[in-house]
Amino acid sequence: MNDDLILETISVTKNYFGNKSSGVNNVTIFIPKGKITAIVGESGSGKTTLLNLLYGQLEPDHGEVFFKEQRVLNRAMGLQHAHKVMRMVSQNWSDVDSHLSVWDNISDGLPDEDKSLTIQRVTEALNMLGIYQLKELPFNKLSGGEKQRVTIAKALISRPEVLLLDEPFNQVDATYREGLQHDIRNIVQEWGVTVVLVSHDPAEILSMADELIVLKEGEIVENGSPEQLYHSPKLLYTSQILASCSQLTSTQARVCGIKSKRGVVVIYAEHIRVGKLGSKWLVKRVLFKGVYEELIIERNEVVLRVINYDRGKYTKGSKISISINKYFEFGKWEN
Repeated sequence: MNDDLILETISVTKNYFGNKSSGVNNVTIFIPKGKITAIVGESGSGKTTLLNLLYGQLEPDHGEVFFKEQRVLNRAMGLQHAHKVMRMVSQNWSDVDSHLSVWDNISDGLPDEDKSLTIQRVTEALNMLGIYQLKELPFNKLSGGEKQRVTIAKALISRPEVLLLDEPFNQVDATYREGLQHDIRNIVQEWGVTVVLVSHDPAEILSMADELIVLKEGEIVENGSPEQLYHSPKLLYTSQILASCSQLTSTQARVCGIKSKRGVVVIYAEHIRVGKLGSKWLVKRVLFKGVYEELIIERNEVVLRVINYDRGKYTKGSKISISINKYFEFGKWEN
């Protein structure tokens, strides 16, 4: 294994009840050390299965998982070094006692005989996740975002080399999500922890991941940096997973002035510019998005989504013109 890699799967397959459409099939991935790798895909694509295979929680039907060239076995067969240096944070907070205080939950598992080490480690973890002021509160009195920070702090207390996160922002309010993402990034930079997370939400991972692995129906369909996959997706599925976009047939695309050579055209909302000259598009809806609006516009039964930063300028029923500065073509080539 390359020294820059820490986890690796070789042709791993794990199905449930003999159903090949479940789990993952023939998956080979390479996880770089000290980076954040995000596994993305729609629900049921095999993301959590792959995470549990990396963790040793599941045993593959075929193929192998390696941690630094050591094969990762099922945890039920006994703890290995690889198991001891990896920690998993699940969606359901199953590793914490809801009645214990934040401090007691995080310190649980550290050696009792070294009180000074416990104080040092717990204090450091609490400060790293910005929850020191919550240390005396019982876990069940916390908000979803605070609970998630506690579970991550608890996972980090033993200084793992790998932190595995299963939909880490699911229970976190949108206002706290960005802060938690920032904290995880700081942990990677300051402690050198390798993070592998699974998500179905592009907003969660585009700004924080170093590498993306795109899963569809249990198979890897694309991988690369967030910038690479967002700006140059090779597959329609990837563009749909990562962006707010409009999907058109080649016939519908002609209404937008696009002569496509392939069967499907995808237009990202931010690639459309709005104007007034020669207005032919009807504003059907205006969706408030905070610092911008998303316009739903229609012409000849073709519907597009458009990002508009000049909020309030266009109202429902307005007529506008558009220009499209970029689009993607997918599907069969047409004659």
